[in-house]
Amino acid sequence: MRVIAEQLEACAERWEGAWSVEIGPSGPVLAMVYPSKRRQGMIRRVRDQLDEQLSLTRPGYVCVNGPGIEHPAIGRMRRPDAVVIPEAVLDEEGLAVDATQVLAVVEIVSPSNPNNDYGEKLAEYPAMGIPHYMIVDPRTGTIEVHSSPCGSHYGDKDPYIFGDTVPFGPWTVDTSAFRRYGRDRDGSSPS
Repeated sequence: MRVIAEQLEACAERWEGAWSVEIGPSGPVLAMVYPSKRRQGMIRRVRDQLDEQLSLTRPGYVCVNGPGIEHPAIGRMRRPDAVVIPEAVLDEEGLAVDATQVLAVVEIVSPSNPNNDYGEKLAEYPAMGIPHYMIVDPRTGTIEVHSSPCGSHYGDKDPYIFGDTVPFGPWTVDTSAFRRYGRDRDGSSPS
């Protein structure tokens, strides 16, 4: 599966647009990515807040978007919206970071494929041993923080809403600037 994923990634680098390669339950998946400005804004806010705190809580770690994470034993490779990893792995060759080096992942739910974050990834991230998983859902204005991985599920789930300061492992994420899809700054639907 990894070889096929690498071949797809090499092809995608030559094509127009933004492409993502993951290995899910059905094997390698190549998808065109249509990142909305609102979604990208939330990813940046989470990344910046965690990065600032990581310098104090876990020196040498960063929160970035882009690299995939892989766990060969379960045959999965995912590309989270944001991932907390050692900064040094960004200088290594290859497509993905070993999941054992990942402290946390964040997914911003896509309006077109919410089952991916709440279904497959919610089972795969704990199976990979990732300690903390945050799901931010701009469709509903809700956040779930999952922790205590045990097999293919997390033992703890804590719900929040946009506007809360959300505990996430040893860090916090201020969600006061997060906006729902299809909502203006004042919370109203656009005309």
